Amino acid sequence: MNMTDSLREVVRRERVFDFLVPRQGPRQGPRLDLSHNTILYLEDLTVSFDGFRAIDNLNLYIEAGELRCIIGPNGAGKSTMMDIITGKTQPDSGSAWFGQSIDLLSLSEAEIAEAGIGRKFQKPTVFEMLTVFQNLELAMAQDKRVWPLLRARLSAEQRDGIEQTLETIGLSDLASEPASRLSHGQKQWLEIGMLLMQQPKLLLVDEPVAGMTHQEMDRTAELLTSLAGERSVVVVEHDMDFVRSIARTVTVLHQGAVLAEGSMEQVQNDARVKEVYLGE
Repeated sequence: MNMTDSLREVVRRERVFDFLVPRQGPRQGPRLDLSHNTILYLEDLTVSFDGFRAIDNLNLYIEAGELRCIIGPNGAGKSTMMDIITGKTQPDSGSAWFGQSIDLLSLSEAEIAEAGIGRKFQKPTVFEMLTVFQNLELAMAQDKRVWPLLRARLSAEQRDGIEQTLETIGLSDLASEPASRLSHGQKQWLEIGMLLMQQPKLLLVDEPVAGMTHQEMDRTAELLTSLAGERSVVVVEHDMDFVRSIARTVTVLHQGAVLAEGSMEQVQNDARVKEVYLGE
């Protein structure tokens, strides 16, 4: 399949990817204000579905440049929390702020992505018939129509940006390979790279190491650790060995609220965490 056919396949895909949504909104709105060094404020959030309270008076704060791990049993509210942050779910009450000045609850999903929040789901969703380089190029492109993309020529700055991202995600040697030939772990890294092309300030990553080999898990730990600092990274994960390898601050959710928070050692030694999450 040539590039033209591949791009036709892209536009036939049923899913509308966040980075393919036309840019709008927050470019004209308030700038991200990190004067208090906090990038995300979730305060008194509550969400109920058919009488079930999925989020129950949740309060969570993420600092600028922080790597935060979120753990908790199934049904703890982790996915619903990320849905609220990215605009997929509106809470019944509470507030969600991106920095000091951006009210997330007043924005659409596309506007939230444009404001600087990127989300990676558990299952990688790359364009398998395109090369690794083309996937990153498509994620970066301003004009998402097929033919302008085909005719577009990358500037030196754009090419440098793609090559820098390839180096960051460890796929420089595979830049010209179709994404279909990548391993599961490599596809996960490519999708993270596609999000990085949008230059997010906050990256939400859902169970990044599910299905990975131990070697891929180690590389993913290095990647996520390297991303923190320049941006904030929130990782939702069930694999406790992986969490231990990257954890700085761990938040434990239970029944839609924060049960415990602190270092990995602190939460592991918390009697409530042992009871409801670690099964002790």
